[in-house]
Amino acid sequence: MTSQSYLGFSPGTTPHVRNLLRLKAFYTTQLGAAYCADSLEAMRAIPDGSVNLVLTSPPYALHFKKEYGNANQADYVEWLLPFAREIRRILAMDGSFVLNVGGSWIPGSPTRSIYTYKLLVALVEEVGFHLAQEFFWFNPAKMPVPAEWVTVRRIRVKDSVEFVWWLSKTEWPKATNKEVLRPYSADMLRLAARGLRATKRPAGHVIRASFAGTESGGSIPPNVIGEDTQTDLLKFGNNAANDPYTLRCKAAGFSIHPARFPAILPDFFIRMLTSYDDVVLDPFAGSNTTGMVAESLERRWLAIELSDDYLEASKFRFECTEPGPTKTPSADAVSRSRKKRAGRDSPRAT
Repeated sequence: MTSQSYLGFSPGTTPHVRNLLRLKAFYTTQLGAAYCADSLEAMRAIPDGSVNLVLTSPPYALHFKKEYGNANQADYVEWLLPFAREIRRILAMDGSFVLNVGGSWIPGSPTRSIYTYKLLVALVEEVGFHLAQEFFWFNPAKMPVPAEWVTVRRIRVKDSVEFVWWLSKTEWPKATNKEVLRPYSADMLRLAARGLRATKRPAGHVIRASFAGTESGGSIPPNVIGEDTQTDLLKFGNNAANDPYTLRCKAAGFSIHPARFPAILPDFFIRMLTSYDDVVLDPFAGSNTTGMVAESLERRWLAIELSDDYLEASKFRFECTEPGPTKTPSADAVSRSRKKRAGRDSPRAT
């Protein structure tokens, strides 16, 4: 497999993120670096408080084994906690840890495992994280499994929701929902046009006339993620078969990572919890969706993945081919670019 390759890193006033991890990178981009390594060992080499957001989806504790490896339900919490302790150490004081983890069934039984809840309790009570908020990912593309209970005996329904926990090092992580506002619904626009009378709901909530205002520029999103829903769901499938990454993998004969999450998930949290030049880490990077999204949002990023096959294929996300000469822009070009970014980011500076 390819060793270190450079995908157009252009040095500016901010040190490249690869300086945080004194290991040989599998590849680098303008803003990020990917490493083929055991993430627990690699994270131990990252300095304290140097990462702003850790966003990841570790292998789940499923009732059957996946080809990319997963711990069983009985051992899952004990397996993940050492990673969580390193994550808390390397987070900045106002940093966040966003963890996507799916539920599972007890083998041979039509009942659910509670390992996910045990994990959340351990992350808070043993590791010391704060639960800033829980989110729910509605994935309508999930298969109806276990087939025995869902499609054969028909005594359960399809499980289509996964947990996304937003954890933080302190009670006050950096965050702004202004970066993830959604378009106003048709009902909201009608209310704004005709006005709203102040009233009090039976539950005690006071509705003021200003409730129908649209000056904020958009609707505050719910804690369920999605592309086309205004409900409390984060809704998106992960069954893309014709995206550039998948097509390039097929053409080159690379294994396609079987558990990719869609780009909208990291996009939502990177926008909400970080700003320009912050550092985003995915310690179970897989096909490196997180790094790709971070790069597009002009955040620095680190990706750690144990499989060199998955990392090699993830280069397609950055249109990487062979290592080439580093192209350094002029000082004027760098200055113009940074001024443009600074001007764009200034409204959300704190």
